[in-house]
Amino acid sequence: MPTETTAVPTGIAALLAGYREGGLQVRTTVEALLERIAARGEDGVWISVASASTLRARAAELDARGAAGLPLFGVPVAVKDNIDVAGLPTTAACPAFARVPDRDAGAVRRLRDAGALVVGKTNLDQFATGLTGQRSPYGGCESVFGGDLISGGSSSGSAVAVAAGLVPVALGTDTAGSGRVPAALNGIVGLKPTRGLIGTSGVVPACRSLDCVSVFTTDLDDAASVLAVLAGPDPDDPWSRTGVPLPPVAAPRIALPADLGPADGLDQAMGARFDEVAAVAAGRAAGVVHTPVDALREAGDLLYDGPWVAERLAALTGFLADHRDDVLPVTRAVIERGSGYDAVATFRARHRLQELRAWCRGLFARADVLLLPTVPTTFTRAEIAADPVGRNAVLGRYTQFTNLLDLAAVAVPAGFTADGRPCGVTLVGPAFSETRLLAAAAALVPVEVP
Repeated sequence: MPTETTAVPTGIAALLAGYREGGLQVRTTVEALLERIAARGEDGVWISVASASTLRARAAELDARGAAGLPLFGVPVAVKDNIDVAGLPTTAACPAFARVPDRDAGAVRRLRDAGALVVGKTNLDQFATGLTGQRSPYGGCESVFGGDLISGGSSSGSAVAVAAGLVPVALGTDTAGSGRVPAALNGIVGLKPTRGLIGTSGVVPACRSLDCVSVFTTDLDDAASVLAVLAGPDPDDPWSRTGVPLPPVAAPRIALPADLGPADGLDQAMGARFDEVAAVAAGRAAGVVHTPVDALREAGDLLYDGPWVAERLAALTGFLADHRDDVLPVTRAVIERGSGYDAVATFRARHRLQELRAWCRGLFARADVLLLPTVPTTFTRAEIAADPVGRNAVLGRYTQFTNLLDLAAVAVPAGFTADGRPCGVTLVGPAFSETRLLAAAAALVPVEVP
């Protein structure tokens, strides 16, 4: 039905308006969706897609029911393939790990209950271990901007699915930056909520105490709409928690980093673009605090150069014992480093982390949000292949501290560098500050969707 599907919108608000006011039917959206996926071909985005008959049956069910009371009625959603979708394999990008769950993850169940249309499972860095989008036996994703630029990861397929206009919403996970790095490299919004705010039942753990389900959309309003559906207690997740949301601030006070530079891997063009964005944000803020960010760097280093890497091994010890050769060498090397830490090292790191969290409390007593670059630089797929570990570490320099420090964050596109590469910035705040961050992003950093 090419003539009928050409003009189907892809954003949440436009889709809902079409359903409620313009006579659009979900079956029409499904046909457009199938066309878009087919037109992209072998792009490395999907590991599995629901059958056309399944999607059409869901569309018929929704069309018969109607949109009333369903905040995501007929909205297509992609799901990262370390999150369970009933009837589709969960592989975590490792074929030997594959299993077919008979129930949805808690977050997916909430989406379905809100009327969403679950399309399929997206590619990722194997076992969500990586920030490049290139550590998958199902292929590596390229950024929507082309030029051999990496997509970022680990939620690579989810980010590209949204950025390419295949779906308006995708779920990822974010332990070290996996919901923000690919957002920056594909020019979309990546919301990393407070740990436990969205339940992680049915999610293959990376670092179970730190894992978050993240949300990709093309704009901030859509991210807020999806968060409203997903946030809430998950009875099947022992890490689920609730808190008092921090309200938006009409004129937020902004903290800006005082000591970014080449030591972080920040390249000249990316640094210059960030300075431009920061200057605009500072001019719109109620006040500006310039702060060193050494504490953030130190906290981030604990994730892979500290005992939290052992938490990744704890989740996969049994699988590795029987399937060591089925895991990519680069992934296996990262995870097996966890055997080098003992209980004494763990407690020392925990004690130091508590001191760093106290430093953060002091910062957010003086400022409402912190603005940072999302990534210090970009890489091509060829560059990552030449140095997969070192360059991966650079990508996480400004993201991997957030969950250890119990912070929330939203990554937004911020235009391009002078040499034409995508630039993204991230607003960071205390736990349960999602509403404040989304409002501050809209007020301080107008989202530019290329």
